[in-house]
Amino acid sequence: MSRGPVLAVPACEPGRGGGHLIRCLSLVRDLRSLGREALLFLSPKAGNLDGFFKTRNFDSAWCIHAGGLGEKAWECIVLDRFQTPAAEFSRWAELAPLIGIDEGGPCRDRFDFLIDILPGLPLRSKPNIAGVSLLPLPGKPSGRAGAARSEKHPLKIMISFGQEDLAGLGPLAAEALASQNGGGLLDITLLTGGLNRPSGGPPARGLRVLDSIPKLGERLADYDLVITHYGLTAFESLYAAAPVLLLSPTAYHERLAKASGFCSAGIGKPGAARLSRLLFKNGGPKRFLHSLKTRCTNLAVRYHLEHEPKQSLAELINSFVPQVNRRCPVCGAAVIGLPYIGRGENRSFRTCPRCGAITMNRLNPPPIEYAREYFFDFYRRQYGKTYIEDFPNLIATGRRRLAVIKSLLSRSGKTLAKGPIPLLDIGCAYGPFLAAAKEEGFSPFGIDPTEDAVRYVTQTFHIPAVQGFFPPFPDPRREDTSETVSLPREFGVVTLWYVIEHFRDCVPALAEIRRILKPGGTLAFASPSFSGISGRVSIGRFLEQSPADHWTIWSPAMCKKALKLAGFKVKKIVISGHHPERFPLFGKLVKNKKGPLYALLLAASTIFSLGDTFEVYAVAKETT
Repeated sequence: MSRGPVLAVPACEPGRGGGHLIRCLSLVRDLRSLGREALLFLSPKAGNLDGFFKTRNFDSAWCIHAGGLGEKAWECIVLDRFQTPAAEFSRWAELAPLIGIDEGGPCRDRFDFLIDILPGLPLRSKPNIAGVSLLPLPGKPSGRAGAARSEKHPLKIMISFGQEDLAGLGPLAAEALASQNGGGLLDITLLTGGLNRPSGGPPARGLRVLDSIPKLGERLADYDLVITHYGLTAFESLYAAAPVLLLSPTAYHERLAKASGFCSAGIGKPGAARLSRLLFKNGGPKRFLHSLKTRCTNLAVRYHLEHEPKQSLAELINSFVPQVNRRCPVCGAAVIGLPYIGRGENRSFRTCPRCGAITMNRLNPPPIEYAREYFFDFYRRQYGKTYIEDFPNLIATGRRRLAVIKSLLSRSGKTLAKGPIPLLDIGCAYGPFLAAAKEEGFSPFGIDPTEDAVRYVTQTFHIPAVQGFFPPFPDPRREDTSETVSLPREFGVVTLWYVIEHFRDCVPALAEIRRILKPGGTLAFASPSFSGISGRVSIGRFLEQSPADHWTIWSPAMCKKALKLAGFKVKKIVISGHHPERFPLFGKLVKNKKGPLYALLLAASTIFSLGDTFEVYAVAKETT
């Protein structure tokens, strides 16, 4: 399978720090090492970064600018923009599926997929994937921080506030600690990133000032204390088992630090002054560091940083095969950039504003194959019996449904007296509905992707059926079928029982059904309902429990509009799947199905149409 290129877009404008850029550099470099084409987009405001690229072992030829964006068919675009503006988001959304990394802007709900790496404040939309171990971490240090140094040696302290440090926290922290370092207890390194180097004379005693340290993440284990703000270096320190103390440039950084469990000295200059008090009071630096180390060790366990990560961010993104609908798969309306109403580990759900259907997008194809095991193992886990064992109930249900279909056909003048009416059952499985239709005088025909099921239908019931997906309709003269079957040019009835939600795109499926169905013919299907009791109690939990291969989720109300747009008129809806035990508060009190409470809740579910499934019966409108 040919894979498209990946584009990484960092926040690299002045004032954004270097963490977003560093993360995207690592992502592009690591993706390319996996054999994947990946490029970095640089904003014109980023300036000349060639020198920075060299320190990060990054080839500037891996960059792309605005003029070349339209020349590639991007498989996905990864935005590490911190807070993506709405206008910018819309431009990216037109190009490819969007994956947001630690996105906290106004468009968070509109990203196709979200990955939160750094923990922080609760956000209005939960991510699809979360994990600090997805940071670009180096190999796990072999020893413990400071383990090889004598008790008599000064404590080694690293002060690093990234590439910019616009608040000047590095010099403030360094000067505050150096002023208390008369006895030479501290060996302080201030890493400036090349900016905001302290002015004035030579550094104070015990203080060295460096622009950068190559592969800093691999060197953090050499230090007894790391002082930084909330961000990449803080979590790298946890991973390196180096005690880390935060100093915040803003109130927002302070809230993030506290919410994530870090020890923080505070904000700005007052926080820098408090650093020295923390280290030199209450027993001195070593006592404070012992307590801090215990806290950081617990934090490392909390964020699963005590071991090397099982998968890098690049490996994760390289595994994605995004399946994102650019248009509503039920009615065809444009849905690019619309907000999502729920997310799961591998998928996102949104509602179409035109027809009201809930539709699913996935990071990877559903892990379900429609083979024999689907109807035996999977069906048994869900219903306690195999599909074949459930045949008596399924055939009885089929007869009830056929009674409704017969009544609609009679009203339209297509009576059985004119001869057996051709009926197509899409997703016929092992044929219980086809068997019932044959008993009721129809001329049934089946289609199903499962070869074993089609063989069972043709050999057990002697009903013509073909293996394949709909649409397009497969060639009925397959060499592996037991008999030659002829496909009627038109059908009087087309049915899909719990099948329509499995179509990734219902628009061509409904169009093909409309084409092969005679005017006035009947379309009937059943599907889960998001307006039933389960969806009303918690739409988030309902979506989380929705099967992995349900691309669309319908409701009785929205299906009327959707089918009208497709050329059908709904004649009857039957609400099914009533579950009194799922009612809030009272449902958990239901002890058995014969009790008065069950009967009362069942009556309420029936009266207010709160069943979790429904059946719809529609007729094809006359063409003009």
